[in-house]
Amino acid sequence: MSTHGPIDPGYAATMQALAKAIDDILNGKERPKTIGFALLMFPFGEGPKGRINYIGNADRGDMLAALKELIERWEGRHPEEQS
Repeated sequence: MSTHGPIDPGYAATMQALAKAIDDILNGKERPKTIGFALLMFPFGEGPKGRINYIGNADRGDMLAALKELIERWEGRHPEEQS
């Protein structure tokens, strides 16, 4: 699946509205924000040629670290999961 480039125009408005609603529910007007999130959308059945569309409320580096930790946990490689 491809992840390069902006959100697919067919998903952009929906994803932006969902992200705003999710952020408002999770963080309200609280600053600094205390809860980060990511929303991933992709078409079923397109295999490696499909595109993953992403939107979130965290800095790219923080989100990348969170996603790496998630994958480690799913694969049973996270240190907390091995104790």
